[in-house]
Amino acid sequence: MNLSKNTKLVLVSLAAASAGTAINSASVDMQGFDGVVFFGSFGKANASNFANAAQSDDDTTFTDLAGTKVAPGDDDDSFLIDIYRPGKRYVRCEIDRGGANTATGDIYALLYGARNMPVTHGSTIDAETHVSPAEGTA
Repeated sequence: MNLSKNTKLVLVSLAAASAGTAINSASVDMQGFDGVVFFGSFGKANASNFANAAQSDDDTTFTDLAGTKVAPGDDDDSFLIDIYRPGKRYVRCEIDRGGANTATGDIYALLYGARNMPVTHGSTIDAETHVSPAEGTA
């Protein structure tokens, strides 16, 4: 079984130049999925920089999810937040740069536990799946 046929990968936020403002990713619709993993990177470690997850019933008003805060320990660290069975339909990643200037990398959401397969990835994801490919020129 291929992982890519059972998950949905979505680019939810492009890399952001160094600034001190908050970043709210695009939300993901959890209908038909059990969980979501958000992952991305920070350019600079700072005590006021962190990522967290938030959820919404209607995709407009989001509430932070307790205990989901992940802070970078070192410059250029990546983060990962895994939310299994959120209480509401829409979930997003939020980056708080706490007024400290830092750049971020792209942020992705990997939805998993699909109830209907195969899954179609986000529109910006070009994907291929191979089973036991032969050696040779790519």
